[in-house]
Amino acid sequence: MGKLILVAVGGNALIRAGQKGTAQEQFENAVETAQAIVRLIKAGHRVVLTHGNGPQVGAMLTRTELAAAHAYRLPLDCCVAATQGEIGYVLQYAMWQAMQQEGLHVPVVSLITQVLVDGADPAFKNPTKPIGPFYTRDVAERYRDLFDWVIVEDSSRGYRRVVSSPEPKAIIELDAIQACVERGLVVIAGGGGGIPVFNDHDLSKGVEAVIDKDHTSAILASQLNADLFVVATDVEKVSLDYKKASQRMLDTVTVSECTRHRASGQFPAGSMGPKIDAALVFIARGGHEAIITNHQHMVDAVHGRGGTHIVPDPVP
Repeated sequence: MGKLILVAVGGNALIRAGQKGTAQEQFENAVETAQAIVRLIKAGHRVVLTHGNGPQVGAMLTRTELAAAHAYRLPLDCCVAATQGEIGYVLQYAMWQAMQQEGLHVPVVSLITQVLVDGADPAFKNPTKPIGPFYTRDVAERYRDLFDWVIVEDSSRGYRRVVSSPEPKAIIELDAIQACVERGLVVIAGGGGGIPVFNDHDLSKGVEAVIDKDHTSAILASQLNADLFVVATDVEKVSLDYKKASQRMLDTVTVSECTRHRASGQFPAGSMGPKIDAALVFIARGGHEAIITNHQHMVDAVHGRGGTHIVPDPVP
């Protein structure tokens, strides 16, 4: 019987290392991910997709700054919404093309997704997530004073804005996503971690923050009761002692083992850490299995022939 699989697509799915990130490159790169997803669908599985948007939202913010003298500025929450539509379209188009080649006719829909965050989250008092372009000191200070931005210095590249990264609490469009899944649609949702919102009835402004997309994906997977949570990244398997002579790839690892390795510094915050944390969140919320792998091995991993599988601890 087919499974419900939530696939969290990594940033490398659309923009690869060393690329400029042009629209043409993103369309071309989306093909491989789309083909893997279509193979899962052809095998009888239902799929929900989430995705990152870091490079795209940075480019959107840059356009906003460059066009400020001629068009209204887009706040960060609107940039997240715009890139959800942009990336959703690229993935939809690639999957539509891939499905035609396989003789499949499964509807694909992208949903602009809001995610509830807590205004009392400590992250709002300690912004750490860098976004947008680098600025000179003069420009950075002017924006800081004009827009009340938090600016930090990068010793080698200039000054950059940082925003808060609060924890996701709930998916606002969950019922709509669920309804689409039940009707047999492939759903693309939660792009960029979702658009952060407060439930404070203040319609005058949005929340300028960035939510970790893997964490949002884990929550969405658990709320949909997904059978599998797949985190697509740029390596086939998670490794211990990465890029060292003692490097060892992991096949199946329990929650306790993962937690122990995480505590020993094996999975840095800037690379594999958030993906491991998301897998642990999914299982802590009742999920049965999470997989971390790349798109080339995704289909085999789902069928038990590759990737790193994170599972609950055995019952005593």
